[in-house]
Amino acid sequence: MSASVIAVEAVSKHFGAVVAVERASFALPPGEFFSLLGPSGCGKTTLLRLIAGFEAPTEGRIRLDGADVSALPPYRRDVNTVFQHYALFPHLSVFADVSYKPRARRLDRNTVRRQVGDMLAITRLTELADRRPEQLSGGQRQRVALARALVNLPRALLLDEPLSALDRGLRQAMQGELKRIQREVGIAFVFVTHDQEEALGLSDRIAVLRSGRIEQVGTPEAVYDAPASVFVARFTGAANLLPAVVDTVRNGHAVVRVNGGAPTEVAAASGVAAGCSAVVVLRPERVRLSATPPEPLGGALSVTVTDLTFQGAAVRVALRSAAALELVAEVAAANRPTGLVPGATLWATWDTDAARALVAEERE
Repeated sequence: MSASVIAVEAVSKHFGAVVAVERASFALPPGEFFSLLGPSGCGKTTLLRLIAGFEAPTEGRIRLDGADVSALPPYRRDVNTVFQHYALFPHLSVFADVSYKPRARRLDRNTVRRQVGDMLAITRLTELADRRPEQLSGGQRQRVALARALVNLPRALLLDEPLSALDRGLRQAMQGELKRIQREVGIAFVFVTHDQEEALGLSDRIAVLRSGRIEQVGTPEAVYDAPASVFVARFTGAANLLPAVVDTVRNGHAVVRVNGGAPTEVAAASGVAAGCSAVVVLRPERVRLSATPPEPLGGALSVTVTDLTFQGAAVRVALRSAAALELVAEVAAANRPTGLVPGATLWATWDTDAARALVAEERE
């Protein structure tokens, strides 16, 4: 058996002149929670449908456990899909709905009851087995859809924004449930979402898509702390994007001049070269604010506080440099610095590895 449950090999999908997916490649080991993250229209749902078999690739191959399934229909692929709308049978109880697929396989009654009972226990639906969909909450219906898709223990489960119809509070609660269920069943999940917080919180690895292309594949920490492009930096969370010119590059670090200021050393992404225009990515929580001038190490800008926004555990601080460069810092509300008021003049500083130089690109 292949080490990869799913392998997507240089897959492209064209709809006439429209290129929905362009040479996408990645592989999933058993039991991994893998997210496809990107804005609407980036190709993530098309890519999921290619894995499921609802679409055929124009180029490239889809493999399941090493076997090429690119030309096989969905029912011949050992994967199941959960869509945004759960499509539960309105006339069936939870138990009957979840048992539909085991019964379709003509398993004996005791085996069906055992499999369904085990899955209802994992999804915490045992006490709701006799209810029908109209008697369930949104989160309960979502768990029924998961139980029905998982009861036959497919090699992988594909999920197309399954939490998007839930309100914010229930959605956050169900994220934890989804992660727990995935760990308990031990099956690889491929999860489509446009919500970066959802992807960062749930995933073992994330593929960030842009206009049909995969920009970066990595752990949540890698795509957040070491984005491969300005697009990835912007899409995976709040980020200060500071214009800079690169003086030198060596051993994965660059000496840059942010907004024409003094030379500052930062981490450097692939493609950054001496003399090129760059963007320095600095997450708001990595910015320190101080009333005193910084030490020589690290980066620094003299800034004026323009606004404060209380966000519960943190305070969002809007800043402007003398050269009219705007940036944001995030400080813990409990450790709010003295003198942090609109109009105050402070130093914004950061460590060398807190900032990352990326090749500048035009904003879409």
